[in-house]
Amino acid sequence: MTAATDARAIAHAIVAAHGLRFGAITSAPVAAPSFSSGDPVYRGAKQACTALGFIEIDAECLAHAWRAQTQRLGSFDAVLWPAAPEDFGMRPFPPAGRGDAFPPCPERLGLYAVLPDAQWVGRMARAGVPTVQLRFKSGDAAAVEHEVQAAVEAVQGTGALLFINDHWQVAIAAGAYGIHLGQEDLDALSPDELAQLRGSGLRLGVSTHGYAEMVRADRVSPSYIAMGAVYPTTLKKMATAPQGVARLGAYARLLHGYPQVGIGGIDAVRLPEVLATGVGSVAVVRALVAAEDPEATAAQWMAAIGATAGN
Repeated sequence: MTAATDARAIAHAIVAAHGLRFGAITSAPVAAPSFSSGDPVYRGAKQACTALGFIEIDAECLAHAWRAQTQRLGSFDAVLWPAAPEDFGMRPFPPAGRGDAFPPCPERLGLYAVLPDAQWVGRMARAGVPTVQLRFKSGDAAAVEHEVQAAVEAVQGTGALLFINDHWQVAIAAGAYGIHLGQEDLDALSPDELAQLRGSGLRLGVSTHGYAEMVRADRVSPSYIAMGAVYPTTLKKMATAPQGVARLGAYARLLHGYPQVGIGGIDAVRLPEVLATGVGSVAVVRALVAAEDPEATAAQWMAAIGATAGN
């Protein structure tokens, strides 16, 4: 049997084992656009992951992980989806034990409300929402500074953990609990800026949209990792298709040891299946700010999340 034949057999076996779970469009693997190795497990896995709908960088990441898993175990197993951090080239888990890890935050952040201004931050904090994020969009530096400071003051005495989206230097100065950065924001930090952020004592959350971005986020050992968009959302233009709960569950298994946040298009109907993946937190935007009674809606969501955490 040639390496090419081996690769084709491996690809078919992976798709057969995982096609239904990941919603493959076709039962036949499609040709991957490019290969960086001649290893048959790598090539077969990349073909399979492409057929299963993973984008190029994630199919490449998974293919190398499948090869590493096979080498580690001594044999190929089509059923065993890669979920060991070492197979993805990650450093030892749990991440909080690393010398360069950002300060820890609760393993389960619960209901995580992403809010447009300080007034909303205060309102949801007073309603008992355990984790809130100020996502204030403005090119006016003075307005940003005012809003961040107001948000910090708004959560005082409530017990809510406040993360600031993007504006990390302002967040440090204002004394926020943490910051949240997207991949581009994280990549834009210079080594000195990253060291300044790490030395500030703020918690760091990072957005991810697939395997390659999760591996990249893990390199800085953040306090938590957000994963999405789980479902279609019109709030933000996404570079990747909705992930779905099957992928979210696979991500949660790989990132076991990190506090995890599921985000994107989650509503009350979808909440149970999201929580069933094992993520300890669910981030919402419209579900609260567009609700007829935001406080009552928050209470319902917190009860549902709390019931799952107690199981």
